[in-house]
Amino acid sequence: MTRWALATLAALFLLGIGAVALARLFGKSGSRASVGVSVIAYWLAAYVLWSFAAGLAVTAGLLTTYHQAAFATICLLGAVFQYRAHVQAGRDRGLAIFVGVQLAWLVFVLLQNGMLTAGW
Repeated sequence: MTRWALATLAALFLLGIGAVALARLFGKSGSRASVGVSVIAYWLAAYVLWSFAAGLAVTAGLLTTYHQAAFATICLLGAVFQYRAHVQAGRDRGLAIFVGVQLAWLVFVLLQNGMLTAGW
């Protein structure tokens, strides 16, 4: 399973590098392919960091539950909305969506583990 995940990650990384290089070769550094690769990189990094931090927190006993599959779905949806916002309204709007989804996920995780209740 780990080999397949690493192979998929490497393939996506190489495809991304190729897409960006091709876009820059034709003089379009802000092209849709370049934006797409950037958005994918953001969400892939967010998924890895959240999974790592949550795994450590669960192991240390700070969190009782963490649903990785739910966050993977959130990442896919967030990437679609961020890409569309970036293309239609600009980079700042896309980044606002990225940060907003991350903060909403943090609040969800804290609520799920009872850390935002009055009895905590």
